[in-house]
Amino acid sequence: MLINLSEIMSVKGNIVSIQAPVEAEEFCIEGLCYPFAEKEPVNLELTHLGDRRIKLEGNTKVSLLIPCSRCLKDVKTSFNLEFSKELDLMKDSEDRIKELDETNYISGYNLDVELLVYDEILVNFPMKVLCDENCKGFCKTCGADLNKGDCSCEKQVPDPRMSVIRDIFNNFKEV
Repeated sequence: MLINLSEIMSVKGNIVSIQAPVEAEEFCIEGLCYPFAEKEPVNLELTHLGDRRIKLEGNTKVSLLIPCSRCLKDVKTSFNLEFSKELDLMKDSEDRIKELDETNYISGYNLDVELLVYDEILVNFPMKVLCDENCKGFCKTCGADLNKGDCSCEKQVPDPRMSVIRDIFNNFKEV
């Protein structure tokens, strides 16, 4: 959803509250897409500070279905997003690039709520998601789900880098 900020800047001190829906059906990052399990509307409060500056405050709650890092079961992961930013509309996109400003959700006088939510999820995205702290994952040999039960594979797998040393000990073993 695009919000035109020029109407808000008509009067200094103007405060506008907006409730914007999250229209995206999934969150995509590095070629992987995660569907939304829940998404609440984004509550925004925009305050005109004067000199084409706007204070942006907002919050929302969304949940994504992210696969467990060990067993690949979908895990509902919640994000409570709260943000407070000051936007300077005197800068154009070239000035923002030079200053390494990461407000890609501002284009001219338009605020893209979808990109704002995307950026906030990206910053809060977890490195690793587990369905359970004690998740055992899959067997490296047969691929069985170890959470459902043990498999018949050999548990102690020797390190292949040590095979040369094992051969030396086996050849010179005393009888």
